[in-house]
Amino acid sequence: MAYNLLKGKKGIIFGALDANSIAWKTAERVHAEGGTFVLTNAPIAMRMGQIRDLAEKTGSEIVPADATNVEDLENLVSKSVEILGGKLDFVLHSIGMSVNVRKGRAYTDEKYDFTAKGWDVSALSFHKVLQSLYKADAMNEWGSIVALTYMAAQRTFPDYNDMADNKAYLESVARSFGYFYGKEKKVRVNTISQSPTATTAGTGVKGFDGFIAYAEKMSPLGNATAQDCADYTVSLFSDLTRKVTMQNLFHDGGFSNTGVSQEVIDEFTE
Repeated sequence: MAYNLLKGKKGIIFGALDANSIAWKTAERVHAEGGTFVLTNAPIAMRMGQIRDLAEKTGSEIVPADATNVEDLENLVSKSVEILGGKLDFVLHSIGMSVNVRKGRAYTDEKYDFTAKGWDVSALSFHKVLQSLYKADAMNEWGSIVALTYMAAQRTFPDYNDMADNKAYLESVARSFGYFYGKEKKVRVNTISQSPTATTAGTGVKGFDGFIAYAEKMSPLGNATAQDCADYTVSLFSDLTRKVTMQNLFHDGGFSNTGVSQEVIDEFTE
């Protein structure tokens, strides 16, 4: 069901790769709610995914950009404002990658060149996106910028590796930049700490099926799906959440506040 929550609103969506990705589901939901947007992803992801199908489905244009490259981001911002006919109202940062995870390196045996690359893509890129938008004065007042994170930023999940550090940095950027963006330009900056979700990126983490199964048993409402996250993101893009900023918002079926569930107790006492 659509409510026209984003009628007349314009933005940028980073990270839509295929129909399994949260960014993809969010783009579809934003479109259904009346929003228009530019889609963007790294050139290599453009070749790997089906982003052109999504663009056609939602009537959107694509502007490729490497989110670690400031010149690319400045070009993306200026072109998006031009394409959409004015300043932006929302931006979704849905980007994450660990070379150490991809290469099977343990957290206790990181290759630091890999670490730096993963940090740049997954975390520092959010600061670069925010700074590019800020310097260009590209956001309307009461605009909303959202990045996706995971609660490994607060708790240890051994196989999540250096991505946990990246997410902790990402959340700190949202708080720090959110202060200045809110104070000076009335723009909101938040992160959504999503349940483990079977996206292309997520399933690259060792033991991810175990993450999902455990979280499902621990969460009173069950895991939040990619579609659920898209719905929640739309609420943060809407005018209904104008005074929400600098927050890390857990969207995980209650997992983050559950010490232990009866299902988990039963699993270990059978």
